[in-house]
Amino acid sequence: MELHPGVPVRNLRVSAYDIPASSPESDGTLSWDQTTLVLVELEAGDVTGIGYTYGHEATAMVIHKTLAPLVLGKNVLDIPGIYREMVARIRNEGQCGIAMMAVSAVDVALWDTKGKLLSQPLCSLFGQSRECVPVYGSGGFTNYNDQQLGRQIESWLEAGIRAVKIKIGRESSRMMHRVRLSRDVMGPRCSFYVDANGAFTVEETREVFPVLEASRVEWFEEPVIAEDLAGLRQVRQQVNRSMRIAAGEYGYHPRYFLRMAEFGAVDVLQADATRCGGFSGFLEVAAISQAAGLPFSSHCAPALHLHAALCCPSFFSAEYFHDHLRIESMLFDGVPVPRDGLLFPDLSGAGMGLEFKKADAQRFLIRTF
Repeated sequence: MELHPGVPVRNLRVSAYDIPASSPESDGTLSWDQTTLVLVELEAGDVTGIGYTYGHEATAMVIHKTLAPLVLGKNVLDIPGIYREMVARIRNEGQCGIAMMAVSAVDVALWDTKGKLLSQPLCSLFGQSRECVPVYGSGGFTNYNDQQLGRQIESWLEAGIRAVKIKIGRESSRMMHRVRLSRDVMGPRCSFYVDANGAFTVEETREVFPVLEASRVEWFEEPVIAEDLAGLRQVRQQVNRSMRIAAGEYGYHPRYFLRMAEFGAVDVLQADATRCGGFSGFLEVAAISQAAGLPFSSHCAPALHLHAALCCPSFFSAEYFHDHLRIESMLFDGVPVPRDGLLFPDLSGAGMGLEFKKADAQRFLIRTF
């Protein structure tokens, strides 16, 4: 379409969906049986862009009451200015948590809309630096029995994925068995990652190191809570240097990631565009990662992250997470499928290349504005 100097946002809808898990799941610190998807649909010109986050349904209320009045009527092409205003608007709510997830979903929708207006895939709009991104299979929940765990790892390998992450942090004797079992199933040539979701103290990690090192674990994610930068750095200084310490999924503002890098807390910096300010925030964190010389990784939501990840020179690997992969495959058309462990974009599409299947999602709807 021919663009005019301004293309105002003329409508913004938000809805929340509760999607049951395929079976109950748990990690080192939490258990759950469903995931809530909060979806933004944004209209400008003759297109509708989408954005989403995974979080409490209260996120939808923040979008409806706080962000939508700000965004409506704004020029959708001027995303940096809108993003700055949204972050400023949530100052009193705290520029983190639910409020920042609300900003993230709207920011993603703004970029998707802009890509569709310009008939460009987002990776072209951002500036593509690679043709594909590697993924690692992620799941391996702590409540899985041996058969469930083995089958899931085998499914990643059958998909051509050569890196796998499992959850740890509960029942130390069982945990050690699961680590050894996982290595046996995946074989010697697969990269092995573990995620404790902050379940350990610094002292407790010392008891875990021997079994992780014996199974040649290469990535230890959130051994202690992510806010404990001193603890992360201490763990990092103690582990075998063949094992990388990773964290960042609970970062909501670029300043947090900058502190993490400056503190020497991690070997791999992670970020989640559904939490850290959408694509605007994610690309800021990517710049911090590159400047710090740290490999960069996306957390969950593999379909959403693809185009932004393609534009990050320091990008290392994307998380191909069981729950979000299942939800994205159920509720969106255009979800990419790995080829030999790599995700490639569909460059013939516009925006993220995703379309929401509203009729399929209707049975999960819990709130709409």
